[in-house]
Amino acid sequence: MASNRRAFLTATAVTALTAAPATAAPGPRPLPPSAAHTARAALDELLAGNRRYAAGHPRHPHDSPGRRRLLAAAQDPFAVIVGCIDSRVPPELVFDLGLGDVLCMRTAGQVLDEAVLGSVQYGVQELGVPLVLVLGHERCGAVAATLDHLRTGAPAPGHLELLVDEIAPAARRTRALTGDWAEHTMRAHTAWVRDAIRADPAFTSAHVAAARFDLDTGLVSLLP
Repeated sequence: MASNRRAFLTATAVTALTAAPATAAPGPRPLPPSAAHTARAALDELLAGNRRYAAGHPRHPHDSPGRRRLLAAAQDPFAVIVGCIDSRVPPELVFDLGLGDVLCMRTAGQVLDEAVLGSVQYGVQELGVPLVLVLGHERCGAVAATLDHLRTGAPAPGHLELLVDEIAPAARRTRALTGDWAEHTMRAHTAWVRDAIRADPAFTSAHVAAARFDLDTGLVSLLP
């Protein structure tokens, strides 16, 4: 894991809430059991929603007052998404999701710190979420800022130093590659975040994947 991570405040143990009764609040469609309990089905659910979004035919599921009332008693998200703060990449829209479907952690350049890792751990260990998806995207501003820093050697101001320090290793590894340095850096950094989460024993019960969002087409593709 990265060496410059800030100290993590120990989280108080959270008692799992009981599931809402099936008879509460008619209307909202619960997730099928397969999607709620297996990583493969959860990933399929995300990608199917993204295809609807990219095609311009979103369903906007799970946003009714009935769904909101049902979730007031408990939540059962089927995925954790670690993404970027970029305003063009909101996971709930990109994957055509609604209330209670996913837990989202968003930082510039999907940079990890202890607060993010603690939040992912809450989803995986306390809520039993089977899938963690790290979502990078093209033309990432945090990546662009990092490349500018490496080109000029100028120090990153204030808290931006953390972002640059975390993304810079991927930029250095890909600098000699032909093609778009920013794209290579984003892919390498997104894969590194995935691998860092995979290597952490706190997340061994979940499947961890990485993906790239295309701003032009709206499509999400999995990274190798």
